Amino acid sequence: MSTRGGGVSEPPFDSLNLRPWQLPGADLDAPEAVAENQRRLAAALGARPVFLRQVHGTTVLRLTHADLAWTAQDGAAWPAADAAITTETGLACVAQAADCLPVLFSSRCGRVVGAAHAGWRGLAAGVLERTVAALCEAGGVPPGDVQAWLGPSIGPLAFEVGADVLAAHGADPARLSGTAALRFVPRPRPDGSPRWLADLPGLARDRLQAHGLHSVHGGRWCTVSEPSRFFSFRRSPVTGRMAACIARVG
Repeated sequence: MSTRGGGVSEPPFDSLNLRPWQLPGADLDAPEAVAENQRRLAAALGARPVFLRQVHGTTVLRLTHADLAWTAQDGAAWPAADAAITTETGLACVAQAADCLPVLFSSRCGRVVGAAHAGWRGLAAGVLERTVAALCEAGGVPPGDVQAWLGPSIGPLAFEVGADVLAAHGADPARLSGTAALRFVPRPRPDGSPRWLADLPGLARDRLQAHGLHSVHGGRWCTVSEPSRFFSFRRSPVTGRMAACIARVG
């Protein structure tokens, strides 16, 4: 898992911004700076990181070395996906993040690895469950043999949400009970409008455990509250992206 330190980008992207310059968008970092940052990441990994065009969806790609060809194209032509798995060595599955939750996966035997980008929309839609299913199919293992690690994300004291987020996760704002009462804490605004503080890592942990995973770790770092360490889109809409990466090395 990268932090914002150790790169060459200038403010407000200082300094290890890894968001691919090929992807469309406004207020982008200098391509040569991002390229150098990505080179440093690859050197540290000992593998080729494969970045995705993340869209808050549930598509899971199974990466092979042939997929390195599309990474050289214009970013708008990259397949839209928020998760990837691989059984090949030398490729790193990557989840970019700057408040959303990056999750890394591995089978216990190490035959297959994966990474998923989970904001509240993707999480509610099932991106983590789909990633686990793809891992199990590719590796020939049951969910109980899959390990997960939750990276830094917006924390439960910083993630203010509306009723739409609760509804997406099957929680009734009028009658919060059980686990939902732990994951969504009422915090009305001064004007009385209803809002809640949401526990994104907690919601992810619940879903993974319900899907049969017994080994789920991490999820204890808040991107919003540590500006010197993490990028945070909620704290500063013009900012960089970190990367959670996992690879099979041989």
